[in-house]
Amino acid sequence: MDISVDKLLRKIEEELRLAKTSSKQENLREKVYSIKILCELILDEKQVQQEALPMPITAFQPMTTQPAFGQPVSLNQPKKLEMEDEANGDSLFDF
Repeated sequence: MDISVDKLLRKIEEELRLAKTSSKQENLREKVYSIKILCELILDEKQVQQEALPMPITAFQPMTTQPAFGQPVSLNQPKKLEMEDEANGDSLFDF
């Protein structure tokens, strides 16, 4: 179900009006949190719409895993460090 941005904005205005007239701090926080959630819905909807836009065909470039020469891709990986007997593994977080 799609909710229009106009409906969300009207709901934000209603929550703001209630927040301005609330006498308790708890009610004010509740209304402000509701406004925050509604704003996030609007922002998420805009992001989803932008992501859904199709990419132009001219911008498509196929990915290749090997160079045109037919030679395998060589990754430059650093040499493993020599560890003392006390070390438990390759990670810095292995103790």
